[in-house]
Formats: sequence, structure tokens, C-alpha cells
Amino acid sequence: MSIAWIFLLLAGFFEICFTIALKFSQGFTKVVPSVITVIFIVLSFFSVSQAMKSIPIGTAYAVWAGIGAAGTVVCGILFFGDSYHIIRLVSIFLIIIGIIGLKLAHVE
Repeated sequence: MSIAWIFLLLAGFFEICFTIALKFSQGFTKVVPSVITVIFIVLSFFSVSQAMKSIPIGTAYAVWAGIGAAGTVVCGILFFGDSYHIIRLVSIFLIIIGIIGLKLAHVE
């Protein structure tokens, strides 16, 4: 796995982190979670920008957004009591399959 893909995975992880921190910021009314949110946003955007140096923009954006979306839904289920209806679980699975497909289709 190239460094670009590592940056892209990190970008997705940081997106999950900033989304969770955003929830705790309560609409940017809590200072510490708000600052953490901004830090993770910067880290996420920096990481995806590094990945885009060698990964096509469409692939990088789709993978970044997919990791963030799927990861945030899973965290919502595990930590915030969000619904784990079968349709949600199948949808997460389809996002993950799409991410894998984009990785497999990318030839460096």
C-alpha cells in the first residue's frame, strides 16, 4: 500500500473523529470539543490533499467520504444508540464494497 493510500485512510479516520467531536461540540457551543473538531477537520483535509497528489480526485474523494460516512454510522450505532436496522447495515456494507472496488480499480 502506497503512502497516498495511507494518507487517504488517515483522512477518513480523521473525518470520523471530527464528526464525533462535532456531535460533542453541541453546535460549536462547547469550546473544547469545538477546538478538537477544527483540529481533526484540518488533519482530514491535509491528509486527503496529500493523497490526491497521486490518487485521482474522484477516487480519493469517494473513498474519503465513504470511510467517513460508514465509520460515522458505525460509531453512531456503537456509541450513540443509533438504529442498527438491517437496511442501514446493508447500506454500510455496500459503501465498504464500493471503497474496496475503488481501491482495486486504482492502478498505480
